[in-house]
Amino acid sequence: MNINPTRLQEHFEAMSLIGKIGETGTCRPAHSELEKEAFTIARQWMRSAGMTTKIDNFGNLIGRLEGKNPSLPVLMMGSHLDSQPYGGRFDGVAGVLCAIEAVTTLSENGIKPERSIEVISFADEEGWRFNKGLFGSRGILGKLEEGELQRADKDGITREEALKEFGCDITQFKESEYKPGSIFCYLELHIEQGPVLDVANKPLGIVTGISGPLWLTVKLKGMAGHAGSVPMPMRKDALLGAAEIIVALNQIATQDPSTPTVGTVGTINVFPASRNIIPEEVSFTVDLRDIDLDRRHRYEKQLMDKIEAITKKHQLTYTISEDTNSEPRYCADWIKDIYRNQFKALGVDAPELMSGPFHDALALSYTCDYGMIFIRSKDGISHNPLEYSSYEDLALGTEVLYGSVLEILKK
Repeated sequence: MNINPTRLQEHFEAMSLIGKIGETGTCRPAHSELEKEAFTIARQWMRSAGMTTKIDNFGNLIGRLEGKNPSLPVLMMGSHLDSQPYGGRFDGVAGVLCAIEAVTTLSENGIKPERSIEVISFADEEGWRFNKGLFGSRGILGKLEEGELQRADKDGITREEALKEFGCDITQFKESEYKPGSIFCYLELHIEQGPVLDVANKPLGIVTGISGPLWLTVKLKGMAGHAGSVPMPMRKDALLGAAEIIVALNQIATQDPSTPTVGTVGTINVFPASRNIIPEEVSFTVDLRDIDLDRRHRYEKQLMDKIEAITKKHQLTYTISEDTNSEPRYCADWIKDIYRNQFKALGVDAPELMSGPFHDALALSYTCDYGMIFIRSKDGISHNPLEYSSYEDLALGTEVLYGSVLEILKK
């Protein structure tokens, strides 16, 4: 093996201590002191690999190995170091640390690439703190949306305030944007976050594309009243309406068991939140994903019809805001071919599968070709402290990444 598995494991173990919760959990919010601490040790490893480092105005950590011809479009790799509030040790981290290890191996072997290589830990991939993900990867492409800096977290801190505290200059976003054509391709290694590889007993997989996520926030309004005195037929119970809509979403997403459609309500807020008051206002999130955009559109229409009918039945009013809307994006055939050749050379059988979760690769897909490698997730668990991928699988994936980089550098 060309890469150093022991060093790679040591890096994972060191990173897991930053924002550690419980025995194996992680909480590293975007634009936080904990993420800054993670950046500090990642920068040390990047510099040891011969890279120069910086944190740009979007809060992205960027390591750059200068090529012989710096004017050529860069080969970019990475993922993210921010985590879910109750997350695991490998989500996002694998893409950053394995890329650093691949570049370290290049430098140790005295390989001076023709084109420059950049390893990036993108800011706020997860999206939970400000309810909008892929911030850093969209930022470098000039794809931020109006009002994003005014989004506030649960403590009322806006993204603008968090970025300033992090040391970013929001007036200089343009300086941190990449010009069209400046990125040759993007590679991302990531844990699968699902059970397919584990069930098949395969350590690695080749990603064929990323499902398109639709994120909505639904707000229902009824009428508060005393829980003991308002007769059931006379109530305008916003929580009852929300419950029926949530069940309807599940029925819509499961109507054809042969498809990979998924629908989830992950957060719900109730006002006034008293045990003896009929809920007057409820807001909840909807996450609807599919690899088939036409089918997702049909299911979205079915959900809208259900919301209209259910709120009418319970005499509620409603508003729906769209937080994210992305089409499915497919990996480049030529990069998949390189991965296939690397797996074949190592004697590894790697299934090909779609990604249900979105990744920073989704944002990059709009500006350059991309390819992804999946690492087996034990029992398919992710966004959970029990999330686990073996260091043997991670080392094997890094070896494939390293070999793929060597092939791409010939182009």
